[in-house]
Amino acid sequence: MHGTTPEVIAAVRAWLDAADEPEPLIIETSGSTGRPKRVVLSRAAMVASARATHARLGGPGRWLLTLPASYVAGLQVVIRSLVAGEEPVVLDDHASFAAAAAECAAGPAAYLSLVPTQLRRLLETDAEALAGFDSVLLGGGPMDPAQRVEAEGRGIRVVTTYGSSETSGGCVYDGVPLDGVELDVRDGEPIRISGPTLFEGYDGDPELTARALVDGWFVTSDFGRIVDGRLRVLGRVDDMVISGGVNVPTPAVTRRLLAHPKVKEVEVLGVADPEWGQRVVAFLVGDLTLEQARDWVAVEHPRAWAPRQLIGLGTMPFLATGKVDRIELRRLAEEDS
Repeated sequence: MHGTTPEVIAAVRAWLDAADEPEPLIIETSGSTGRPKRVVLSRAAMVASARATHARLGGPGRWLLTLPASYVAGLQVVIRSLVAGEEPVVLDDHASFAAAAAECAAGPAAYLSLVPTQLRRLLETDAEALAGFDSVLLGGGPMDPAQRVEAEGRGIRVVTTYGSSETSGGCVYDGVPLDGVELDVRDGEPIRISGPTLFEGYDGDPELTARALVDGWFVTSDFGRIVDGRLRVLGRVDDMVISGGVNVPTPAVTRRLLAHPKVKEVEVLGVADPEWGQRVVAFLVGDLTLEQARDWVAVEHPRAWAPRQLIGLGTMPFLATGKVDRIELRRLAEEDS
């Protein structure tokens, strides 16, 4: 779905209000790791997701839109508000985040959906306004545990979400599936998801659809584990880098580097290498040398997991969705090698 934000909101309202079953929406994935996919989503799936979200959070409310409405996370903010009978508050229509938050608070409940980078910046500039929301959903990437502690210490209720365009957005909140959603989590196999929020397939790609939708289950690209009754996402299938014959889970390396006091932002990827097969590369906003990064990782993990290349950045490149642009990072690593 494309157009200006007011156009998207008007189109979604008409789509929700249609007397007959409307044509499904076609939503493009972010394309952060490769070619975007065109995901087919029915009205029933999107509305089921919106209602299950409100049931989990404590009731319908008004949502503040800070994400592009052309992608599923932003689109769901619009749908949740409209399903609740509320007009979504659009950040771009206000002079400041605090002003937009205040308008949102005038509804029956105030909700917000962010990606980790947005939360980190708002904690620095608008923590008081964040605390005024009944819940702040956080998706699109893992949350730094220290960031959660800081947010909760400031009275901000953060709910981490896991999901994708194929599940109509987040469908697992703080490790627990929304009502009606089921998980199949097994060691060494991708997480599988079923329930009323699933997509219908990929537009124009029946082969990809057949691989992703199997017997009513969506086969994700993520590994996970159930710990104390909650889903813990270990990382994407393609986040497991084989470097010099050693399996390196890059999300674990990322979390370790984020714990360093001199690191502000970091992404860790595997890049093709003639000697190692893949070399582990850390892209870092902060003040850390390669040897310091390697030593820091090796305190907690095998030294073979430590990065073999470090790219210092002034700012991390992001897509419009707020996700890290991994294609651009790989380009930078190849240029630097």
